[in-house]
Amino acid sequence: MSDTGLERIAAGFQGAAGRAALMPYLMGGFPTVEASRQIGVAYADAGADLVELGVPFSDPLADGPVIHAAGTRALREGTTLHHVLEVGMAVAQRVPVVLMCYSNLVFARGIERLAHEMAARRISGLIIPDLPLEEAAVVMGVCDAMGIALVPLVAPTTPPERLARIGARARGFLYTVSVTGTTGERAGSNSAELLARAKACTDVPVALGFGISTPEQAAAAADAGADGVIVGSRLVRAAAEADEAGEDPAAAAGEVVAALAGGLSR
Repeated sequence: MSDTGLERIAAGFQGAAGRAALMPYLMGGFPTVEASRQIGVAYADAGADLVELGVPFSDPLADGPVIHAAGTRALREGTTLHHVLEVGMAVAQRVPVVLMCYSNLVFARGIERLAHEMAARRISGLIIPDLPLEEAAVVMGVCDAMGIALVPLVAPTTPPERLARIGARARGFLYTVSVTGTTGERAGSNSAELLARAKACTDVPVALGFGISTPEQAAAAADAGADGVIVGSRLVRAAAEADEAGEDPAAAAGEVVAALAGGLSR
């Protein structure tokens, strides 16, 4: 296997073999820590190329109601950052894992400690959605030293000059938010222009997220130029509905991932 997180992420995109890479989102600790590990493994079995692993947080600024509710339950169940890192280690044996963690948790733990813990578990990348470019230098330096990709986000409202600065510093991939607002299932969006702008300013793959929930939307994102497609709320909802019905959350979420992978393969 590759030695650094950056290499593992690159291999994940390259392994998609002519189609956009599929990156499902997993809320660590939801509905339980063990169930989230099983869901992550089911993602890999069903065709995921990479996995975005969320850390539950009490004030998730970018998360819509479905993911927010999942994070609240995970916290209520006693999930900690350590638990999520252990889930990440298990999933990382199958596919590259990118940790999504809000800045409060990163700085409370210390970026040096967190980066070492991630590297020891072969967790490949880190997304900090509320870390602005101007405050990212120290975190990026530590991540670079540990071979971990610090993945930035850009949005439809990101000005061209700022987009160029973010794109030039992107590691692993450039997370491109398709809409203004929080995560959640939506009818669709026109992302071709946004993707073209993003791809023009960076040398790493460009992954599109927020609002993608169906195989048709995933295929449309790929057709619009996305190198990767990130799906979150639809999968968390599938796991939640299965859990409420007394069914297997991993099987339910895996079925959705398989359908999304099929949409990208067509």
